[in-house]
Formats: sequence, C-alpha cells, structure tokens
Amino acid sequence: MEVIRISPRGYCYGVVDALKIARQAAKDPTLPRPIYIIGQIIHNRHAINELSEMGIVTLDGPDRATILEQVTAGTVIFTAHGVSPQVKQRASERGLHCIDATCPDVTVTHDLVRDLVAKGYYILYIGKKGHPEPEGVMGEIPGHVSLVETEADVDSLQLTPAQEAKLAVSTQTTLSKWDTQRVIRYIKDCYPQAEVHIDICAATQSRQEAVAEQAKGADLTIVVGDPRSNNTNRLVQVSQELAGVPAVRIEDLSQLKPEWLKGKWRVAVTAGASTPSQLTRAVIRYLEQYEPEPTAEAAAPSQ
Repeated sequence: MEVIRISPRGYCYGVVDALKIARQAAKDPTLPRPIYIIGQIIHNRHAINELSEMGIVTLDGPDRATILEQVTAGTVIFTAHGVSPQVKQRASERGLHCIDATCPDVTVTHDLVRDLVAKGYYILYIGKKGHPEPEGVMGEIPGHVSLVETEADVDSLQLTPAQEAKLAVSTQTTLSKWDTQRVIRYIKDCYPQAEVHIDICAATQSRQEAVAEQAKGADLTIVVGDPRSNNTNRLVQVSQELAGVPAVRIEDLSQLKPEWLKGKWRVAVTAGASTPSQLTRAVIRYLEQYEPEPTAEAAAPSQ
C-alpha cells in the first residue's frame, strides 16, 4: 500500500513543553506531594497514562474551579489549555504549590483579550463549547465576553449599544481556520465595526493546510489522535471537506479496522498536535506492510 506521510503532523511545541514540565515535576523530589494535574495535561489518554505511571494524578471535569476543590495539599499543574485567574488565585489561597504548563500561544490570547477589555472592547470569542481553552480565556474577563461557536450563536447575542459600538473578535487557538473564517464573515456582516484578531496557532494552521493539500488523491485519510482533541477532529473535517477524501480518526493502531482498507491503494496518515509520535509510526508501519486486495471499495465510517 502507498502511504502518504502528511507533514507536519503530531506534537506541537506547546504540547512538548507541557509534557516536559509534567515529567520534570514527577522526578523532582522537592515538590510537595501528591502532584495533581487540573484537567488533562493534553488531550491524549496515552500521555495521561504515562504520567499516571510516574505518580501524577489527573483530575478531570467540566469546570477547573470545581476540580480544584478536590485538592487539599500538594502540587497542582495547570494544563496546556490554560486556566482562569480565579483558578490560580484559589489554588494559592489553598496553599498549593502551582506549576503552569499553559501553551505560550494560549497565553497570548489571554493577554490579548485582557488588553482589549482594558481598552473598552466587548469580546466575541469564537470557540468550542465545553472545551477547557475557552473556559480559561473567558475567565480572564467575566462579563465582558460572549462565546460563539456558530452563526446561530451570533444571532442569539443580546448586546447593548455600548458593547456593539466597540466590539472585538478573538478565537480559540485549535480551531479550523476555515470554520473560523466563516463565523468571522458572519460577525462582520452583522457588526461591520468589529475588530478581528485571529489567534489560531501556527502549528494548528500548518497541520490543517498540510492535510488540505497533501491528502488530495488519497483513497482514505487516517487521523491518529484522541477523541477529545479538537485539533485532531478538525483534521478529519479538513480531509473530508477540503481535500475531498474520506477520513477516520483512531486513537492508536488497535482501532484500525482492516475492512476500512479494502479497495484502498493510497492512504494518507496524519496526527493531532497532542498525539505521541510512536502511535503514528505504528500505524504507518502497519499500512506500509499491508497488501491491498483488488476488491470493491469499502466506505469509511463517518466520524
């Protein structure tokens, strides 16, 4: 089978840094124990399991402040997705040792929206509901930001005349740039005066563009990554909608179904920015050794 190794793919520098910080903490005998991660350090269960084996406890849930209340002593690590100032303050009040593994690109967005609000702007933040990154960013400026994911969310806004007069747009770093552009165009149609700041990180954008271009002509795209990883799921979408190639997402080789490969001769492989490289390499090795059968093409399941 011909395998298209899409590049770039896999870990971004923010993920590498966050994992390095967590591993160093696990090995540091001077840090107060236990060591907790408030949320998933990155959205990949394999990476989380590795840290668990090193003695780090992951506490996950829909709200970081609520999670934090479970911790009474020790060290807490804030994830690559970032947290609100309120969470950091509460951790300090509880006497916890804090380590911040927030991705620098996410920190830039935190700084931006805080600065815009200080200048009198109201923020429309384009992000995915339920994702930890918007939770942290919106916590910077409670009462001065609305989360919008779709055009319908824009339609449901109830802004005051003062908010409409000075409006700015910011974005989650891991979104699809094409979806973001669509929502931004709609916002500009409704609010032409809005000032737009696109904060999609370079790693996310370059991986999406690589799939859109390099997957063309393939029979199938396999995206390796965790189901909770937003940038991973977007790569599936980009392959289907922009490269015109059916795509499936798998966490690792164990989830790859041979029937998906029937009638397939050229398969593209990529990975989310939080996917360990050894998982992707295992998939590539399997595909390169796979001998296609000249049978009717089997449709890949939708994700």
